[in-house]
Amino acid sequence: MDYGQALDTALLKLHEEGRYRTFIDIERKRGHFPHATWRRPDGKEQPVTVWCGNDYLGMGQHPVVLDAMHEAIDVTGAGSGGTRNISGTTLYHKRLEAELADLHGKESALLFTSAYIANDATLSTLPKLFPGLIIYSDELNHASMIEGIRRNGGAKRVFRHNDLDHLRELLAADDEAAPKLIAFESIYSMDGDFGPIEAICDLADEFGALTYIDEVHAVGMYGPRGAGVAERDRLMHRIDIINGTLAKAYGVMGGYIAASYRMCDAIRSYAPGFIFTTSLPPAVAAGAAASVAHLKGDTALRERHRTQASILKTRLKGLGLPLIDHGTHIVPVMVGDPVHTKLLSDMLLERYGIYVQPINFPTVPRGTERLRFTPSPVHGPGEMDALVHAMDELWSHCALNRAEMSA
Repeated sequence: MDYGQALDTALLKLHEEGRYRTFIDIERKRGHFPHATWRRPDGKEQPVTVWCGNDYLGMGQHPVVLDAMHEAIDVTGAGSGGTRNISGTTLYHKRLEAELADLHGKESALLFTSAYIANDATLSTLPKLFPGLIIYSDELNHASMIEGIRRNGGAKRVFRHNDLDHLRELLAADDEAAPKLIAFESIYSMDGDFGPIEAICDLADEFGALTYIDEVHAVGMYGPRGAGVAERDRLMHRIDIINGTLAKAYGVMGGYIAASYRMCDAIRSYAPGFIFTTSLPPAVAAGAAASVAHLKGDTALRERHRTQASILKTRLKGLGLPLIDHGTHIVPVMVGDPVHTKLLSDMLLERYGIYVQPINFPTVPRGTERLRFTPSPVHGPGEMDALVHAMDELWSHCALNRAEMSA
């Protein structure tokens, strides 16, 4: 086999379909986000405004976070020096896990290097703990959840997105004595819609199932202390396992689960994705702990974020653009074609200095390609005006239909 030719063919297919992914080389500037510098392919530098970052609240540049990281690195150095089992557990890791357990009102929390690994490791390990486990998974769950469920070797059932009748049908069809777990998200990041948490918990109670929720796009941002949508809706006590990230609203890196002491202890003891991975650097854990602690009390920052998201959605709707609005902070503008989506993204960057990545298949289904904007408290009126003006001009320039695709 000509391996090089096979690689060329695979990459050419992506180019022909208009969904080849290009990394944009940017340099964030502390204290100036969302402004950054784009290092163009020709070597020149161009100022840009980042509109697609997951640092939703700007905590990646917050002095509280940076001070904690500087202090920790001065004390401990760079890396952790090992896995959690072998010299990689420090007081910073323990402090962060304690902050997270307190955040979610759980007995315990367990750190991972990312929320992807937390989902994958936990969901792939659960059938070892509960032989015969059947996992019921929302069809729009994140790739990390899908992968963990696929790899675990146990039974799985996929229910239509947010379709409670379908979920009930699947639950009722299985052996009532079999252990069960329902896996879903609080906010689905591509459409920005909410999962029906209370109704799913009701079904879980009725059929004796555990509940597993991914709050990755909600932690830090929803609820009185930023614990997520389940906290906002006063449902955290009904969730058995909560998955969250430290890399979005908290502005740092890492992922975790929060659950009972026994659940976290069992995952810690059985999950290869936890056992054999070098732990987070102490400075990262320190920064994350500071961010979590700070956001438990900073309700004003969350309110400013909600205001900015509402303003952007209102203004884009005013232009007649096909915006999906389910009431969350996610702002997807539907384009419906990978080539047009990439073209819009490129033109926004090159002509206007606005950076937003195209979202194409397989992240979203074919025909639903989009631009996904993530406004933050640090996007001011000037940045908002520039974005709205650019989208108005480019939508007409690309001859896209404003009304036909309206959501």
